[in-house]
Amino acid sequence: MIIDRTSDRIGDPATNYRGNILIVDDLPDNLRLLRDTLIAEGYKVRSAITGAMAIRAAQSPSTELILLDIKLPDLDGYEVCKQLKSDPHTADIPIIFLSALNETFNKVQGLAAGGVDYIAKPFQVEEVLARVETHLTIGRLQQRLQKQNLLLLKEIEERQRLEESLFAEKELAQVTLQSIGDGVITTDAQGNVRYFNPIAERLTGWKTHEVKGVPFSTVFLIVDQVTREPVENPINKALLEKRIVGLANNTILIAHDGNEYPIADSAAPIRDRQGKIIGAVMVFHDVTESRYLTHKLSWEASHDALTGLINRRRFEQHLVEAIASVQDSNQQHALCYLDLDQFKVVNDTVGHIAGDELLRQITALIQKGVRANDMLARLGGDEFGILLSQCPISQAAQIAENLKDLVHQFRFIWNGKTFIIGVSIGVVAIDNTSQDLMELLGAADAACYAAKARGRNCVHIYSLDDGELIKQRGERQLVSKISRALETNRFCLYYQKIVSIKSQPLVEHYEILLRMLDENGEVVSPNAFIPAAERYGLITEIDCWVIENFFSNYHNLPEKNLVNKGLYTINLSGASISNNQFLRFLIEQFPRYQIPPQSIGFEITETAAIANFEQARYFISELKKIGCRFALDDFGSGLSSFAYLLNLPVDYLKIDGAFVKNINHNLISQAIVEGFNRIAHSMNIETVAEFVEDETILKKLREIGVDYAQGYGIARPVPINFNR
Repeated sequence: MIIDRTSDRIGDPATNYRGNILIVDDLPDNLRLLRDTLIAEGYKVRSAITGAMAIRAAQSPSTELILLDIKLPDLDGYEVCKQLKSDPHTADIPIIFLSALNETFNKVQGLAAGGVDYIAKPFQVEEVLARVETHLTIGRLQQRLQKQNLLLLKEIEERQRLEESLFAEKELAQVTLQSIGDGVITTDAQGNVRYFNPIAERLTGWKTHEVKGVPFSTVFLIVDQVTREPVENPINKALLEKRIVGLANNTILIAHDGNEYPIADSAAPIRDRQGKIIGAVMVFHDVTESRYLTHKLSWEASHDALTGLINRRRFEQHLVEAIASVQDSNQQHALCYLDLDQFKVVNDTVGHIAGDELLRQITALIQKGVRANDMLARLGGDEFGILLSQCPISQAAQIAENLKDLVHQFRFIWNGKTFIIGVSIGVVAIDNTSQDLMELLGAADAACYAAKARGRNCVHIYSLDDGELIKQRGERQLVSKISRALETNRFCLYYQKIVSIKSQPLVEHYEILLRMLDENGEVVSPNAFIPAAERYGLITEIDCWVIENFFSNYHNLPEKNLVNKGLYTINLSGASISNNQFLRFLIEQFPRYQIPPQSIGFEITETAAIANFEQARYFISELKKIGCRFALDDFGSGLSSFAYLLNLPVDYLKIDGAFVKNINHNLISQAIVEGFNRIAHSMNIETVAEFVEDETILKKLREIGVDYAQGYGIARPVPINFNR
């Protein structure tokens, strides 16, 4: 259905009419806004809501300009534009894309399809009006030029009979040609120059009086931009073939003074009244700016602006070609997936400007370590990819080892601070067993993750029977189950008592624990699904579920009145404490559910705190301001415990159960627990021993002076039954 809204125009159409515009958009609000705005400015407006309707509506001879959306119910805007440009009846109608798709790639695609302009939504009305007027003016000027050229030809044919009329019309045409922004050259039937307009003089470097009667090829030197080979003379070609001809897009004009200009042009024969060719006319213009813009947009669409490397999109295209090249041959390539270690430390410590400079320096360093025919790309963040062409896996492994050593030996210095950077590298062969791009990238990513799991700054070679990668595949299969559990609320909360073993009467705390239910309602241990949730970015969503479900049921807890001076502690992941949005969410839940902050504690593991140290310290400080308490969990499992403990404002230190459970049989474990306890007390931090499995361990902990105990010897985890 085509909607004609001309009856809505305000005022006298004869005085207000400024042009006929077709709007193509399937959103009524957009149509209404554009239609009313344009009608108010004196334009005649028609509209279409599908691509097919637009193509039919454009056939109207009155259509002067089209405003075209890209997302349409049937054909997209690019296809509509291509079909209109392929139809001689609609090819000359200027098309302005008006779309919410505002990526560089979308703009390049729109211009490539034949659009004259691209306006991103949400748009400014003033900008739309200005561009509509500009392109209507350009189109009318082009039409006027064509008409004037026809008049000029008729005047040449009727020179003797209509001399006075010819003079007036010729003068008008001369003024027009003198004023337009294109270069215009006319010749006689032998290809000798008869006329240069000012733009032609400027671009060629010749004056009109110097070139009259001179062969066109003498004053108009054009070459191929790439090969520098001469390009066929367009005037001669138009005269010879008796038709309109155009130049290739990569043509360069070499001016008389040596300057070079990229140009676009067309040449056409001039005929008299009897159809006899009496000369030729060529119109051309400087496309330096538009060609530069096109090249720039194309480069930006395929390259990373920070490092100058090709981006992920372009790299994946090369990988697809590499996979295709090995299917029916004995060729072998390799893919290296690199992930920098300690990059986040640089960003958090000295800022993102330093992080950007580190990426540039690392790029230059890696480029020195790869071969000239290898392809290096930045895939995003601190991740890089290398396509090693014609490279067996054994050689690829050696290149990866060399790159790892090269990066590890590098020292990044910023404002007097020195940083040691590492890199984890996953390597996968590209051979005739490689199936597709996604499988290849998945294998490389898995191998890189395995390298990180081995302690970082390692190289891991992918193989189908790799135990670590099999484990990862199992985790990936869990992801859909975890997502489904979040959607269907298939999680449940447990608690486990933590008792004071020094104070009288005993004070009880509770650690809140999480379990997942599978499709059959069976309980899934967190050890089975938490690693996968952390690996694939679902852990913060799980933490939000725990907070919201526990807080919303807090006042229905059966044990709430027994807690006394104790508290409920909730485990948080490293990803959550690094997320400021999660911090805001968490703080907002206390007043929302009327939860006293003094009754809530949070546990973060030592390794998570160390990996996100500055953010962890900020996170803890913000929540302690409102009264929450914190425990540092699994203390002793990391390697930098004491140094970091000095700067973390925690209330409790939970001694890793690996030391506690052997306390009666291993003097070293006992000494470690005693040392942890003594240091914590010297810092006014209370201690909690995990994995207390029997009375003998509990007795030894009392002797050492540990404050709290938790484990199966105290109480097993049990489901929370909220009182309703």
